[in-house]
Amino acid sequence: MKAVFLDRETFPNYIDIALPDQISEFVEYPISTQEEAIERIKDADIVLTNKAILNAEAIAQATSLKLVQVMATGTNNVDHQACKEANVTVQNVEGYSVDSVPEHTFSLLLALRRNLLSYVSDVKAGKWSESKHFCFLDYPIKDIAGTTMAIFGKGTLGTHVAKIAQAFGMKVVFADHKDAETVRDGYISFEEAISLADAISLNCPLTPTTQNLISTAEFKQMKPSCLLLNIGRGGLVDEQALVTALKNQLIAGAAFDVSQTEPMPANSPLNELLDMPNFLLTPHVAWASDDAMRKLVGIAQDKMSTFIENLS
Repeated sequence: MKAVFLDRETFPNYIDIALPDQISEFVEYPISTQEEAIERIKDADIVLTNKAILNAEAIAQATSLKLVQVMATGTNNVDHQACKEANVTVQNVEGYSVDSVPEHTFSLLLALRRNLLSYVSDVKAGKWSESKHFCFLDYPIKDIAGTTMAIFGKGTLGTHVAKIAQAFGMKVVFADHKDAETVRDGYISFEEAISLADAISLNCPLTPTTQNLISTAEFKQMKPSCLLLNIGRGGLVDEQALVTALKNQLIAGAAFDVSQTEPMPANSPLNELLDMPNFLLTPHVAWASDDAMRKLVGIAQDKMSTFIENLS
């Protein structure tokens, strides 16, 4: 069987891509456009893709294709209807970043609450050497113990974020769906969560109902001391509304690992915030600890092996 990886460059070279023994030919491409993908998968039995797009034309011309193995959780880069019509199975990988994403979440939260980047920057600039005292306290430092974290999304990641928050001594609440008519057991209403939170963690999927989940109205309901953490998907937050909220001090700060468009374009509203000390942005790397990537590859290998075995 032949397997093709369309965007191998989305994983570092030191992460080995393990494959089932039944795959006799394996071709890797650093990156592939939609047009390149059409030609590259024409004779493939299995296609591996992280973010490379597989449209209906590519699927239709890949007459040997049996499996699309998405090397991530999200599968919106694959035309599912075309795969269904061509009897091509689509598999993703879940559960690999249950430690990496929550740890990244708290790295950002602690950096904001304790003004870590400002202190590190000043030390590098020689300010500590110039201090008259054993330390300098130019930026407020706040604990997270005793504060309230509202989590939007009670899946695997949201649950793990909650466990870490509780270990830090935070009170955790889970927000129910926006505009829900009734509040489920174990949740509080969306509006109450927004107004109660000292920190908000977005761990829900991006769907038509969660698009711009946080926008102008929500920022106006938040505490001025609230911190917004979006380690989920860029579209969960209205980016222009975020710019306005931070510039007008409606909230104390925000930390994102995602952008509405990725890679983040030069005209993204988030660029207006990059020089602000209370806004942190990382390039969609919360999932990508070495341990998480190796776990992802292992899960994908097992799923491909099971699929191949079931063919016979």
